[in-house]
Amino acid sequence: MKKLLLAGALAACGGAAQAQTPTPADTAATAAAPATAPAAAPGPLTYYGFVDAYYGFDFNHDNTNARPYFLYAHNRQNEFAVNNAVLGARYDDGRVRGSVALHAGTYVSANYATEDPVLQHIYEAYAGFRPFKKAWLDLGIFASHIGFESALSKDNWTLTRSIMAENSPYYESGARFTYEVGPRLTLTGLVLNGWQNIRETNQGKALGTQIQWRPTAKILVNSSTFYGNEQPQDSLKRRRYFHNFFVTYAATERLNLALVFDVGKQQSAGHHGYDSWHTGSAFVKYKLAEQFSTTLRGEYYYAQRGVFINGISPGLTDADFKAGGTSLNLDYLPTANVTFRVEGRYLRAQNAIFQHDGGPSRNYGNLTTSVALSF
Repeated sequence: MKKLLLAGALAACGGAAQAQTPTPADTAATAAAPATAPAAAPGPLTYYGFVDAYYGFDFNHDNTNARPYFLYAHNRQNEFAVNNAVLGARYDDGRVRGSVALHAGTYVSANYATEDPVLQHIYEAYAGFRPFKKAWLDLGIFASHIGFESALSKDNWTLTRSIMAENSPYYESGARFTYEVGPRLTLTGLVLNGWQNIRETNQGKALGTQIQWRPTAKILVNSSTFYGNEQPQDSLKRRRYFHNFFVTYAATERLNLALVFDVGKQQSAGHHGYDSWHTGSAFVKYKLAEQFSTTLRGEYYYAQRGVFINGISPGLTDADFKAGGTSLNLDYLPTANVTFRVEGRYLRAQNAIFQHDGGPSRNYGNLTTSVALSF
């Protein structure tokens, strides 16, 4: 369900000043000099960039450089590649805001394959304004309101994405209305072209909601929903209902926890009931030292008749999809804007869905490493 090409990279420079003990002459000169003018406030226009270069290796892999079909980010193995390279600009003066950004990489090739070629390289492109105080109305292409994990690996606790994140929207297009109820509660309503698609695929529109609540400074609770028909125009409608829930907890200065759960259902063939899926993951992140951290992840994914993960229109006799596993991540941050990551991952499925050099298997393991730069 996710989709492209090209790449770009940039670098940022920073400087450092060393302090030294002032002499009496220095002190006198400082006293006589006029006060230093305060630094100018940042303007409404800012620029940003991100490059995630990686190498992955699958154990007992088949004669291919592609990873399993349901993995869309870092989806190449035994190949040096760029997962995502993003360059963009944002504008926000407090009343008007917007963003334009382009991207390229293996993530784009996989997730945007069905999009119009003119649109495939757009990471985000939206314009918005405040219709009244505490509210924003945005129109365009923007990051998905669903999920704990995003398209930019630097914002995620693990290098690779869980199966649930890979098979829920990374991006969406439409209208987004956000209302800031207070410093701890934000409500969002959306009208969308569909489930991770820029261009409309039928005549129906999808609806979405999001609630983000911070009961304390250490806890974030998120509830996101999606409702719509995602079948092609010439197919019978199959309504899809989906809910994503996650909670994060900063237990201590070093320890962070997260629980994520998704549940969805879609009308089955001939509208004889519903095919459902549910999936969950748990994250434990621990800061080992000032520049080092580690994250342990456990996950599972179940889809009745393989709905959605194997195809958006499963048949009544199609097999169920069941898989789960774990991963361990080690992160090193040599500077504030560079992250070096190594991750080992193991998955096990109910059926032999993984292609190995010796034939189909229920087991799958890989190792992935990445260097990511952001500015």
